[in-house]
Amino acid sequence: QVQLVESGGGLVHPGGSLRLSCAASGRTFSIYAMGWFRQAPGKEREFVAGISANGLSTYYPDSVKGRFTISRDNAKNTSYLQMNSLKADDADIYYCAAGEMLEFRGTRAHSWGQGTQVTVSS
Repeated sequence: QVQLVESGGGLVHPGGSLRLSCAASGRTFSIYAMGWFRQAPGKEREFVAGISANGLSTYYPDSVKGRFTISRDNAKNTSYLQMNSLKADDADIYYCAAGEMLEFRGTRAHSWGQGTQVTVSS
């Protein structure tokens, strides 16, 4: 299994940007699709971005399409989530995950990070 650690969360004003990073340990990072999810207390976890193992395919739900961009650097064992035009509704705990794109659609993954808080407030 791969261990995942997120970073980059914080407080941002509405309309602002943040870039989250997910550092993976282990030599198997490049075989996994990577995903980003978010979850507010008492709500279901939402899949917000996914990227295939080779980086050629990405997925975004309509709620973030055009504002969020997922990327990966297999040489650095790191996945990124660039978030632009942030809204109050985007405030959540964001989780990185490793697994398969089909798993992500069912809110499942092989491995999860511990989460990083994103707060959007003026």
